[in-house]
Amino acid sequence: MERELWKSLYWLAKTLDKRRRTWRYAVSDILAAYFWAVVHDRPTSWAAVSEHWPKELQPAMLPPQCTLSRRLRRPQTVELMVAVEQHLLALVVVSRYWVWSIDGKALPVSPVSKDPDAALGYASRGWMKGYKFHAVWGAPPMPAAWGLSPLNTSEKTIAQELICSLPGEGYLLADSSYDANRLYDLAAQAGYQLVVPKLPSRGRGGLGHRPHSPFRLRSIELLKKPFGRQLFRQRRIIECRFGTLTSFGGGLAPLPAWVRRFHRVRNWIHAKILIVGMRWLLRNAPEKLSTA
Repeated sequence: MERELWKSLYWLAKTLDKRRRTWRYAVSDILAAYFWAVVHDRPTSWAAVSEHWPKELQPAMLPPQCTLSRRLRRPQTVELMVAVEQHLLALVVVSRYWVWSIDGKALPVSPVSKDPDAALGYASRGWMKGYKFHAVWGAPPMPAAWGLSPLNTSEKTIAQELICSLPGEGYLLADSSYDANRLYDLAAQAGYQLVVPKLPSRGRGGLGHRPHSPFRLRSIELLKKPFGRQLFRQRRIIECRFGTLTSFGGGLAPLPAWVRRFHRVRNWIHAKILIVGMRWLLRNAPEKLSTA
């Protein structure tokens, strides 16, 4: 399966790489080596060794590790990965769905790690050092929007960025940590009704003596009705999506020791998202790839 995933991702990257080559290695060549490393959960130094490639798959020009490390930081590489992601999102028809959920997943590192970009923050198991992967997910196999932050960054802060990039319109489900008036208003501007259980600490069930967003009031009323309660049960799908992302060979396991610093963690997660999207297409709709 690793070979099929790599071949499909490399073919798509090469197809979308429209830049005129100004370097010895094209951007798609850099991604070819990087995808080979990520699919096998290995560092780029492993993928830069020709003995680790089957003869029939090895690129004609294999970039050395120093080139991979340098070029993976460049905006052109990130832009091509985004182009591959957008193409996969179009193939899984993300825009037709209208119920989404937003949540975060902690990605801890060692508490004695020297990574200056990792931060100490609170997660489900208590205080940890590391990063947090934020995603808006629904029925499709890929998130409609995602982001990365140090673990001490508020989920509300990242949610503001993700909400603005959502396609279409509909409902956005979240837990009580997203219960903020500014998020309700921002979601409404993007065409979404944010549905969040009210924080229990606020006035023993009351709303206090300050103005609230009309969309927050609507969320509270929705959750009192059968439709709203049934709707909110769909939020559990994001836990399934996080589980799927982490439960297969080549998926997003705990961050390996060589994935440190923000840009490396971002690229690692980005590649894993592309892998899970391509894996779904190969299993469920391979004919879409042949016509892509």
